[in-house]
Order: sequence, then C-alpha cells, then structure tokens
Amino acid sequence: MSNLIYGHHPVVEAIQAGQPVEKVLFQQGLRGELEKEIRHLTKEHDIPLQVVPKEKLNKMVRGNHQGVVAWLTLVEFQTLEAVLPAILERGEIPLFLLLDSITDVRNFGAICRSAECAGVHAVVVPQSGSAPANEDAMKASAGALARIRLCRVRSMYSTVEWLQQNDVQVVATALTDKARPLYAAELTGATAILLGPEGEGLAPKLIRMSDQVAKIPQATDFDSYNVSVAAGIVLYEVQRQRLGNVNL
Repeated sequence: MSNLIYGHHPVVEAIQAGQPVEKVLFQQGLRGELEKEIRHLTKEHDIPLQVVPKEKLNKMVRGNHQGVVAWLTLVEFQTLEAVLPAILERGEIPLFLLLDSITDVRNFGAICRSAECAGVHAVVVPQSGSAPANEDAMKASAGALARIRLCRVRSMYSTVEWLQQNDVQVVATALTDKARPLYAAELTGATAILLGPEGEGLAPKLIRMSDQVAKIPQATDFDSYNVSVAAGIVLYEVQRQRLGNVNL
C-alpha cells in the first residue's frame, strides 16, 4: 500500500524528516543500535511503537524490511495545546470530540465526517488503541479527514484533566444509571464529547472524571446505537442547543 514504508534507513529518514508517521512496527527479539535508534526516535516524536513477531512483518511486505515497518498517515497530527488558543483567539466556543479505543476504521471515518459537518474543532485520539488514519478511513469519511484537525495524545486521562484545567468541560456518553438524557445535558459552553467503543464502552475511570455523563434515549432496550451514529446524534444536540431556535 502507498502509505507503508519499511527498512532501517527509509523509516528513520521519514521520522527525521517530519513525515506524518501513524505508527512503527518493530521486530520482536531484535537488539542493538537499530532498536535503540527506533525507540529513541519514536519516543522523541510521539509515535506509537509496537513490537511484533517477524512473521507479521513478513506478511505485510515482500521486500527486506530489516525488522522495521512504518505506516504513514494521510493527515498531519496537531496538538491540543496549539489548537485551543487559536479557537479562543477567534472568539469561538471550543468543541472537541475525544475518541477512546475506537478501532474500527469505518466507524472512525464516519465519525470524522459527522464531526466536520457539525463544526468540531478537533478530533482527539490516543496514540495506541485507535483506528489508523489510512485510505479506508479517508474513504469512510468522504474526505473529511483531509479537512478536520486531528490530535493524537499519549493519555486520554491526562487530556481530560488538561481540558478541564483550561475550562473545557468533558461530557462522557455512557449507558449508566446516573447518566442524564442527552437533551438535559448542558452543551452550550466549551465542551469535549467523550466517546468509547461499542460493547465495553468507556473506561469507568474516564466516566468518573467527566463533568457530565449523558446517554441517548432509546425506545427499546435493544443493544445500543452504533458509535458513529451515536456521535452524529450527540453532535446534532450540541448544535441544536447552541443555535437555539434556529431551524437546522
């Protein structure tokens, strides 16, 4: 695939040149200067590093990978520390979307599409355990990934704390008894919507850390909404509250 590079020098040069590297896969059991260099570079540039068996790398590429493979993302990641001040300088009300452990590429792309339509300032994902911003995600987003800001963070817990310290409330979405109906949540101020994966949902600690917990009302007890559908519903409610009686 066009966004896959491999080999010692190509990967190192890509990182040093500042290319948008999604993650680096390193062969299990390799030691020496190569390992030290890759670990140092990935840490310095905040790039996820995953140690995998040699067999996995062999299946990914046919050439001599030398024990290291990297995925290039189709977008350039930004930092929340840079994005938030720019929003405030323009006099806009911040709106972020925090995606914790959303690993399905199609869901990720669809969420980004809804986020762009709803005026989200940035979609925030963790370094590990999230879907890649690859061709499939770009296709599922209908091109929105090329327009919306994407921020990658080391820890979602630290990010929640940082946002709260900067007067951005965090609203978790969860099907818990203490969650209030979505329409009863206050969403007009600076807000970061926190979404988790289908099935297991958000980590309990993230729910406890949040300023509000909201749930989408359902007519039946059949499972729950797909996460990309849920994202669209929540973002629509944000716009409804912020625009008041304006006809959407």
